[in-house]
Amino acid sequence: MTEQIGPQEEQVEETVATRPIANAEPVRIEHFRAKAAGFWIRFWAYTIDLLVVSALSGILVKPIFRAADIEITNPSFLLFSPYKVTALLLFLVYFILMTKYLQQTVGKMIMGIKVMPKEGEKLTWSTVIFREGFGRFISKMLLIPYLLVLFMPRKEALHDLFADTIVIHENAYEKELRINDRSISGSQQLPEGTVI
Repeated sequence: MTEQIGPQEEQVEETVATRPIANAEPVRIEHFRAKAAGFWIRFWAYTIDLLVVSALSGILVKPIFRAADIEITNPSFLLFSPYKVTALLLFLVYFILMTKYLQQTVGKMIMGIKVMPKEGEKLTWSTVIFREGFGRFISKMLLIPYLLVLFMPRKEALHDLFADTIVIHENAYEKELRINDRSISGSQQLPEGTVI
């Protein structure tokens, strides 16, 4: 006894998004979101921050090293001198504290941009330490991760991807169109935000 199995028929389940609604019309809704900061504005903000950190290092760290008679220029361990390690720690502390408490550094303030989390309203300590500590250390050592800003759709650098953050303009927005269906008779309606 042999049974023949024919080709299986495809079963298509209608969902709310695929089912046509007879009494509905598409409605275009304009939504404004904060504009992501691009490469050049972030570059100039970072350059200003490097000048600020360099000035802080010259005012605070160098006098201490000179008073303690510790050499500033000769590296002693893996091409890092004690002064360079201290300057790197100052660099990281500057970015961590400024980003946590103000969501922007001096350079970002001057350029009118700030760091925002992709989800939620406030930056947490873990997000800031991960972004400004580990992520920025890797980006500073390799330099190439900063160039991701040129190619990512939301203009994120590697340290933004690590921490799920985005750098935005404070007072600039871009328009985003959404299409919703509005029921004419009020009997059936697509869920809000459905793209057709």
